Amino acid sequence: MIGCLFIHGFTGAPYEVDPLANDIKKKTGWLVRVPTLPGHGVTLSLKGHTYNEWVECAEQELLALMDEVDEVYVIGFSMGGVIASYLAAKYEVKKLVLLSAAIYYVNPKQILLDCKEMIKDFWNGNLNQNELYNRYKRKLLETPLRATFEFQKLVKKVKPYLNELTLPVLIIQGECDGIVPVKSAHYLYKTIPSKEKVLRLLPCSKHHVCHGEEYEDLKEYVETFLYEGTKEKLNHPVKVQ
Repeated sequence: MIGCLFIHGFTGAPYEVDPLANDIKKKTGWLVRVPTLPGHGVTLSLKGHTYNEWVECAEQELLALMDEVDEVYVIGFSMGGVIASYLAAKYEVKKLVLLSAAIYYVNPKQILLDCKEMIKDFWNGNLNQNELYNRYKRKLLETPLRATFEFQKLVKKVKPYLNELTLPVLIIQGECDGIVPVKSAHYLYKTIPSKEKVLRLLPCSKHHVCHGEEYEDLKEYVETFLYEGTKEKLNHPVKVQ
């Protein structure tokens, strides 16, 4: 049996990766876990929480999953990709998928373009229909500055572990991501020493790649990567390129 651990992003929740997690579970029958990190989720309350708590939560979920299956794949989104990289360096994870992994944070050029779009929607009376505004307005108001510092400390801690990743790795990044710049994906691809690594760029996608217009491409990339070399049969075949 194969298990998949999904790890969501900073200030986020399982919904960020749910489309992919649900599709993989439906197609494979694998054991899929999508935990909510401390202080995150619908009741976002990050005050007093540290990056160590976030890592420990994901670590405990990984260890519990390892007790139930023969091998584990870890899929991390944004900050979850940072945590996933650390776990993959520390434990015997078979495959690693990094979605919009936040080794670098904030893309000024893209944020400027997004802000211009929000201003345009504001003047046209359509701000409440702007996807980015609706997704981030609450997070901006409810995220303590100290929590952001904790996230930065996490990235600093994990960066050295990237040099220890020798397992197969798939890196996926939206080229219109205003939160995590494309250079983050290129840095990961260049730094990770694995001989089995793939970088896939999604030209039209923003940060939440599992909810973007190129999701079907993303899903095929991930399914092909995860299924390649496995002995288990899928409920529905994946087209291997």
